[in-house]
Amino acid sequence: MTGENPIIAIRDWSCGYLDEPIVVDFSFDLTRGTIACIVGSNGAGKSTLLRSIYGTIKRFKGELYFAGEQIESLKPIERMARGISFVPQGRCNFPYLSVAENMQLAAHTLSKSQEKKAVEKQINRFPVIRNKWRERASNLSGGEQQMLEMAMAFVVEPTLLLIDEPSLGLSPKMRTEVFETIRELAHDDLSIVMVEQNVRGGLAVSDTAIVMDLGRKVMEGSPEEILADSRINSVFLGGSPHD
Repeated sequence: MTGENPIIAIRDWSCGYLDEPIVVDFSFDLTRGTIACIVGSNGAGKSTLLRSIYGTIKRFKGELYFAGEQIESLKPIERMARGISFVPQGRCNFPYLSVAENMQLAAHTLSKSQEKKAVEKQINRFPVIRNKWRERASNLSGGEQQMLEMAMAFVVEPTLLLIDEPSLGLSPKMRTEVFETIRELAHDDLSIVMVEQNVRGGLAVSDTAIVMDLGRKVMEGSPEEILADSRINSVFLGGSPHD
């Protein structure tokens, strides 16, 4: 493996759903404590890639290393136990249950003593949870639900967070708050891979940017390098190819 002590390393990765891969020959290292933002047009394979890292869809070929351990043969629950959490695109809480019940379900793999400490830590990290503790999740705003879902993912204290379209459907104010929270969460013990259609917002809080097109990685670099590229400006930011 290359890279400086990567938390995750993907090698020649191809994945999909049926008989043909959607993502093809993808390779990438994520340095510990950093955020990578994956951007690209609809259908580029971004969400497919995240799901495959978590193990919920078919791998055709390739190797996946997490904290130095080869894990592509592990089931999702085994990957979670090793420190990987996944927040899928769209609302993924239990809408007819209260915030408290959602948090309890997220902590179902923990002992009772561990659960109490883990949930209390997330209440302190995401104050909106305490304020809405007895509310149905469906009564929360989109931004509040996104915070709840991140809190649910963090109950098990992951070292890698996979998060798909965290700003989807949010107001500008809540988008900013969610992005700021994601930036604050990354540290030596937590790394993040984020898929985001809001290119400027996602890259503003990221350390590394990856551009995908038709299932392949076409660019990788710093957010500044990606944003400065005229092709990216044309395709994703609405500029002309000569801007």
